[in-house]
Amino acid sequence: MHFPEKLNRKLTQRANQNALRELGKENNLIDFSSNDYLGFAKSEVIFDKTHQFLIDNNFKINGATGSRLLSGNHKLYATVEKQLAKLHNIETALIFNSGYDANIGFFASVPQRGDIILYDEFIHASIRDGIQLSNAKSFKFKHNGVKDLEKKILRFAQDDNSEIYVVTESIFSMDGDSPDLVMMSQIINKHPNVHLVVDEAHALGVFGFGLIQKLQLENAVFARIITFGKGLGCHGAAILGSEQLQQYLINFARSFIYTTGLSPHSLATIKIAYDELVISNSKKKLLQNIQHFITESNRLQLNFIESNSSIHCCIISGNERVKNIALQLQQKGFDIKPILSPTVPPHQERLRFCLHSYNSKEEITNVLENLATFV
Repeated sequence: MHFPEKLNRKLTQRANQNALRELGKENNLIDFSSNDYLGFAKSEVIFDKTHQFLIDNNFKINGATGSRLLSGNHKLYATVEKQLAKLHNIETALIFNSGYDANIGFFASVPQRGDIILYDEFIHASIRDGIQLSNAKSFKFKHNGVKDLEKKILRFAQDDNSEIYVVTESIFSMDGDSPDLVMMSQIINKHPNVHLVVDEAHALGVFGFGLIQKLQLENAVFARIITFGKGLGCHGAAILGSEQLQQYLINFARSFIYTTGLSPHSLATIKIAYDELVISNSKKKLLQNIQHFITESNRLQLNFIESNSSIHCCIISGNERVKNIALQLQQKGFDIKPILSPTVPPHQERLRFCLHSYNSKEEITNVLENLATFV
């Protein structure tokens, strides 16, 4: 079968840059790469409780059977969305099939022609893709740059016919750092036509129900995007906001309207994972491991981006060099992944360490001491 030469040239170019992506393979290495921060994806307790919940409630069905606007809005949706709204201290939660679907749906439908989107320059690819589908104009501001953001807000906020949507992440996936959400919200709340949107994908579970709630900023945020495939260890996502926002998304978010709903099993797993989050001791263990990692990396004088989250990144310039060091760590028994350009800008290539509640302090010290001999 003929493969288009234009596409082949792009693959060749990517390979020549030593940046050709391949699917990951299962291994038995010590986990410092997965997003399973609390160990919920591997939890037999959650698995067994989910199964029992489905049996007890007679949910003996494998699929949703259709979109939520047709046949797929089974009653577990209402149960779980009500649970999410209560736990996240918000009017409503609307479940999407993934974080990508949620971000695409929100940014492609909510900002209108004539509106403005101001986004952090390091914002996630799913948000960028949603912005590209929007009819609004978009402008980036410096990473975590509150002053730069304020200048841009003042530039555009004078137009009473425009709504301005400011989008950031509470924990950035490629850096592990956070913006000053308190100061950002104070600036935004001075302007009635400016709205804050926060992606909490990497904060949920690590910081309880997210950084927005930890900082008590629920009423300062127009929309929160949460995902369940990381700290909650399952699948799906939700947009948290007002009842009007929920109604709007049901009517206009195409990634919500034109897709089959989640299965009852997926929704039951979300419910049980939240039940476990409320009572689990995993959060405490994770925070202790994060502090130990910071202490040890400082002792060894390693070049990590400042972070208090589960994500810690060591800058090692060059795709070939960072891949070689990752391979050496893998050969020592540690599952460490290199992050290459173009995923990050050239010369900002890095090793990305993801910490978990189930990592031991000995494993953390050992992997960092090995890293110190390679860099």
